[in-house]
Amino acid sequence: MKAAILSSIAWRTPPEGYGPWEQVASNIAEGLVALGVDVTLFATANSITEGKLASICPMPYEENNNIDPKVWECLHISHLMEQASQFDIIHNHFDFLPLTYSRLIDTPMITTIHGFSSPGIMPVYKKYNNSSAYISISDTDRHSELSYLRTIYHGIDPKHFSFNEIKDDYLLFFGRIHPHKGTHIAIEIARLTGCRLVIAGLIQDEMYFDELVRPYIDNDKVQYVGNAGPSLRNQLLGKAKALLHPICFEEPFGLSVIESMMCGTPVIAFARGSMPELIIDGTTGYLVNDTSDAVAAIKKLKNISPYACREHAQTNFSLKQMTGDYLEAYKRVIEMR
Repeated sequence: MKAAILSSIAWRTPPEGYGPWEQVASNIAEGLVALGVDVTLFATANSITEGKLASICPMPYEENNNIDPKVWECLHISHLMEQASQFDIIHNHFDFLPLTYSRLIDTPMITTIHGFSSPGIMPVYKKYNNSSAYISISDTDRHSELSYLRTIYHGIDPKHFSFNEIKDDYLLFFGRIHPHKGTHIAIEIARLTGCRLVIAGLIQDEMYFDELVRPYIDNDKVQYVGNAGPSLRNQLLGKAKALLHPICFEEPFGLSVIESMMCGTPVIAFARGSMPELIIDGTTGYLVNDTSDAVAAIKKLKNISPYACREHAQTNFSLKQMTGDYLEAYKRVIEMR
């Protein structure tokens, strides 16, 4: 089988720091290569893969103000579509835009929907609903007006996440700094418990950071360590006594949640979006409704086994599981076509 993986060009694939879509595209590409699939990754020129790399965009547009995102997105997508006949399957991780090519080519396309940025994009998804195969990343994130081939959870490689049974005395917030992610709520939870909080992630909303996060950073009780890459991510997640995930939106998935559990670290998350699908309440963390519930959950962390966290992640969110599921989906779509 010859598969084309179409990644985003906002960041490198895999990303050096933030870049969840790019990270998932990379995980799938490398997992499929390991299974013997002939994979071509369409991504930025500085991307890294064990498969073949096809690129037309020299570097991520988020890292270069001279790159016009619209222009290079068009060039990037058309670069694949103009050679679509060379592949048995195209796996789209670039949202709705590639769907507009799907009826102009003979190669079947499968699209992983990484959430919906706004209701405004739905007309495209609805137009191609009957001629494209959609994969949801959680059951919660399914749109009632769309049909789906199946749900496939994200998977990660266990060997990239070190298991730690012995924890340091800090809580961790790991994710983009944005009101949706509830960084300010994590600070409040830590303050109420007297625990030290380490914050890591891309500052996506500068005003929010300046007004509700920066004033509390004292490098004692609250520390901000920047946009952490894989090495620091592994260290922070493994040593934290818990990951705080007080989301303020219906999150489609949470890579940091499964990464934390893979390191043997429990997660305390607001019970919204996909969180009830990812976390076993009382076994791999706690699903809470508000700040006071989160404070109470921190006092019960001694009841959570790091081994149970790791086992749950390995069983349900491994790279092997995800790539196997996608390979089955590819075969099904090819047969249907």
